[in-house]
Amino acid sequence: MQSLQLRNDVLIDIATFLVRRWSGTENITVEFSKIKHSETRLKEKRVLLMPNDQYYGNDFQKYRQYRTSIWYEAMRLKHCKKILSNDHAYGFILNTIETRRIELLGIKIWRGMIEELIFNYTNMWLSRNNLSSIFGKARLVEAFYQYFLFGDIKGEMQPSQFNKVVKAVELAKHVLDEAVKKDHNTMWIESKIPEILKILDLDALVSIPLSVPLKGPGLAITPNDFTKAMKQVTKSRKDDFSKFDSKNVLEGKTVIDEFKIIKTENKKNEKKGLNTKSIGIQIPDPSNVDETKIYDQDLINNLKAKFKEWKTGWKEYHFFVGDEFDDEAYLEGYERQFISDLKKSIKTHIVILLDHSSSIADQQIDYKKATLALCEVLAFLKIKFSVYAFNTTERQVMCWLIKPEDLKWNNSCAKRLAQIPANGGTPLAEVYDKMYPILHSSKPDIFLTLTDGEPSDPFAARSMVKSLKSTGIKMVAIGVGRDTPNATIIATNLKYLGFERTLGVSRLKDIPKKVLNVLGGN
Repeated sequence: MQSLQLRNDVLIDIATFLVRRWSGTENITVEFSKIKHSETRLKEKRVLLMPNDQYYGNDFQKYRQYRTSIWYEAMRLKHCKKILSNDHAYGFILNTIETRRIELLGIKIWRGMIEELIFNYTNMWLSRNNLSSIFGKARLVEAFYQYFLFGDIKGEMQPSQFNKVVKAVELAKHVLDEAVKKDHNTMWIESKIPEILKILDLDALVSIPLSVPLKGPGLAITPNDFTKAMKQVTKSRKDDFSKFDSKNVLEGKTVIDEFKIIKTENKKNEKKGLNTKSIGIQIPDPSNVDETKIYDQDLINNLKAKFKEWKTGWKEYHFFVGDEFDDEAYLEGYERQFISDLKKSIKTHIVILLDHSSSIADQQIDYKKATLALCEVLAFLKIKFSVYAFNTTERQVMCWLIKPEDLKWNNSCAKRLAQIPANGGTPLAEVYDKMYPILHSSKPDIFLTLTDGEPSDPFAARSMVKSLKSTGIKMVAIGVGRDTPNATIIATNLKYLGFERTLGVSRLKDIPKKVLNVLGGN
């Protein structure tokens, strides 16, 4: 496989989509963990993933392991009532049994994961530390983990200790079988953990050091080593993984097409990236943001239905004369009773600037729902656009890049929009100055500003509008008001600033239609 560094935003997008799909829960946030393992925080509805580059092997092998870890965390979200810390014996053993339980429940639905689970188990076994490198009581816990999940242990241990491990695993498997057969949950399994600890002669709170899998140059795995390990792993799990194709496991046939698509998209974007081209333009960190709260799917769907003819390029219009007589228009008494199809297409390049000053603070969720819906429809109509936002953070005027013109609108863009708070005043002149190099180089057809219409320095704002107009950019502004009279006043104020076209809007849901009508020349 050709070496490829997958972009973190691409990986987070994939993980977010898969976690939500597999778990059946929408409002889950995903981010990379700073520690060497993945974990799910149920109360926070948050998944922390070990970075892709922490796995070993080539790019495809790393992605397969990363993808499987996503599946496991999704299954924990779906099936676990409690997830304890792995840093003590009690939590470690509970989580180990739960790993098998959620796995068995998961593959009842996601049978296509079996080959990927086998691949993952084989890698886990090969990379697991030898028992000789683990000291004290933690060795017993690690031996339990290995024998329970893999059916074997790596290294040697005293016969008396090993017998304890065997008995504890036998009990754990019995607990697991009963839990799956009788649909017992995490809490029931937890009630059995003291018995297992008693067999192992362990205190519940004995510390368990983090076992970091071997990786890098020190771990050289040949295809023969892998095949041998796979046979060993699957032998112990023959009841769970009864039917699989070892060749498919090695080649990853169920995932390879997906990976090829990701490589292609990554390659398209790796040279573009997110760059600011100007001092003072910032990129929000979207890693731990729940963007689902600003999705109004009904609004998005209604807008797509209303403007879908723009996607095909044709729209029906009524005229006094035309190609086709409209019976219904005649019966309803309309003056224009003839229909003609006219070409309707938009090739406009638009830059959108969103005011996130404190004036929208009490309605910022609805404001973001409306502006996100606008972005969704623009992407749907394949209109070239970029999005910026501004606010004040720690008394500094901030201009944020939400979506650059050369990248597709995606989940990461939505996350960036979701995280911008409504703070500060409306320093339009300063924001325009920060954006000037970008606008001057990209030369959009339209630069549209959504604002409350009350800039901190009207004279400076007017000067910047004039300067931008001189570059050939059509300056458009939509004033957001509390009600119709207020919106009208704001639109008048914006006209004074020199904008070529100004509109007012009091209903936030009308923002997308206003913008689209501007683009359509209405």
